[in-house]
Amino acid sequence: MKNKILSILLSSKDYVSGQALAEELGVSRQAVWKGVNALKESGYEIASTPNKGYKLVSPPEFLNAEAIKNELKTELIGREIIVLDSVDSTNDYLKELGNNGCREGVVVTTREQKKGKGRMGRVWQSKRDENLAFSFLLRPKMAPGGVAAVTPLAGLAVCRALRETTGLDCRIKWPNDIIVGKKKIVGILTEMAAEFDAVEYIITGIGVNIDQAVFPEEIEYKATSILLETGRHYDKNRLLAKILTCLEKELLSNNLRLSQTALEEYSDLCATIGKGITFTRGSRKINGMAVGVAENGELKVMLSDGSICSVYSGEVTVQGIY
Repeated sequence: MKNKILSILLSSKDYVSGQALAEELGVSRQAVWKGVNALKESGYEIASTPNKGYKLVSPPEFLNAEAIKNELKTELIGREIIVLDSVDSTNDYLKELGNNGCREGVVVTTREQKKGKGRMGRVWQSKRDENLAFSFLLRPKMAPGGVAAVTPLAGLAVCRALRETTGLDCRIKWPNDIIVGKKKIVGILTEMAAEFDAVEYIITGIGVNIDQAVFPEEIEYKATSILLETGRHYDKNRLLAKILTCLEKELLSNNLRLSQTALEEYSDLCATIGKGITFTRGSRKINGMAVGVAENGELKVMLSDGSICSVYSGEVTVQGIY
């Protein structure tokens, strides 16, 4: 009921009478009143004026499933949206759902993340209503080796969404960070469950620094946020819907693979290419020049002797970035 009322109020620039709402929805005035109160409890500011009716003043400032769905333009990713008040990790929460057979396309986001997971075992924390932390689940019919393209495709989608929404010159730091200038603004982590030669599900977790103004001393030299870069606050519900829309377009239109077009677009936005890098292989640190990204998502590196090697995982330091 409340979603139907919300849809009507969103489409109207003026007040809508309780009687008109009741007639359009085929319910009583009392049911309309309850629906409006439910929206108010969800964070919507709705003006109620005698002899005029109801008018939507503003959507909630914090994450809200109805507000996200209202902006969403997807068919698969976001078919179910779960907004949590607080959670240790959206990836871990969604793993439990995945193990219990949830359908693909489920998105889990949270107002507060206490023990978010980053690469190399790092913890990514998100204070209450400060940043955007979410995960989504897919169940593709593919072998485990085919999952490698998911992270770069997700990076391309998030990078595009932020560029279009904020105007920031966001770039991709291979393999899973989005940066502005020399600082990180987004982190991406993809995990999967598989049996033998078949993937059971893939979960991709994404953290976007939005309103964070102060970072811990150990990372403040390499972290930034949309607020720090633009001086503006952005609607988190609208931004999440935009990111999910871009994710669905990139992942599904490319069939979860780095097509030639996607690879070219990724390479154009990749800040790592053309830079000197240092990576670890075994116990050795090796220097080279990043010259491209392969179709499987591996970083192609030219070594000092002119040979080309592929880097597929591990810690990579990029000259001039971090």
